[in-house]
Amino acid sequence: MIEPTPPPFVLPYTRVVAQEGLKKALEIAYVSPSVGGVLATGRRGTAKSTTVRAFARMVFGDLPVTLPIGATDDRVVGGWNIDKLLQGTSTWMPGLIEEAGGEGRTGVLYIDEINLLEDHLVNIILDAAATGILTVQRDGVSRRNVAVWFNLVGTMNPEEGGLRPQLLDRFGLVVWVDSAGSAGERAEILTTVLEFERLLTGPPDQLRAAYTADGQRRGRLDAARERVPAVVVPEKAATMAGAIAAEFSLEGHRGELAMLRAARAIAAIAGAAEVNAAHLAEAAPLTLVHRRGTSESGTLRRWSAEDDAIVARATSAAG
Repeated sequence: MIEPTPPPFVLPYTRVVAQEGLKKALEIAYVSPSVGGVLATGRRGTAKSTTVRAFARMVFGDLPVTLPIGATDDRVVGGWNIDKLLQGTSTWMPGLIEEAGGEGRTGVLYIDEINLLEDHLVNIILDAAATGILTVQRDGVSRRNVAVWFNLVGTMNPEEGGLRPQLLDRFGLVVWVDSAGSAGERAEILTTVLEFERLLTGPPDQLRAAYTADGQRRGRLDAARERVPAVVVPEKAATMAGAIAAEFSLEGHRGELAMLRAARAIAAIAGAAEVNAAHLAEAAPLTLVHRRGTSESGTLRRWSAEDDAIVARATSAAG
């Protein structure tokens, strides 16, 4: 029997065409939250938001908490309820960070056009995502050690500027998102969207059936999430990760840590008992693309076949 499907009715995640890189990053971050947040960079109209919303609905049963462009400090971390203040009552109103992951909730905090958000707010959000702790000290209020757990996803259009390297480095995974290239993929996207629109106005059982694959996919991801702690990271895998980091002359150790954590999540999703060179090679583009430095113009450089060759050479030499 098909389980009832609650709203919101957004395009099922398993019916999103292409976007394999973004899907992989979202799934890795869900299976192993310690990897860190996901940043998707691509031009307008490349289905970044559609994919994020569909994923949030699949794994958490609701749309992501979305941070609007131009959000202020009180909207992000919380502030006094102005209406109550005017009535002579002091009532604290939690911000969007707590809405996404406070008081036992766990969801997605989605920041569209994150490159246009004030740097200090990005920093606060990244701190809270990494530590699970939100500290608020403003407007005469001191709130310490507020527990918050959420998956952070940011998207940006590189044509409108980038993030400072210090902030970029704190994202665990970064993925380039492109428009569908082939005529076949474009036609499949159109057909999928039109079919979903038809389901929205058709018999309810057909709509519920459309989400069946989403439920099955979530089940596999939840199982992988439970398996992660048992996935072994052998010394050889750690040596390979160190060799890859050295080949790219990475600063600090966030890169190789994120790569190993992502590789372990990939292994868990695949049902493998331990991390191997193939898992590291799959994790490397997502975890290192933003940590190799920028191009001469100061923009983020895309991952290339040459980068894949560097990873292969490093893992071969270390293995």
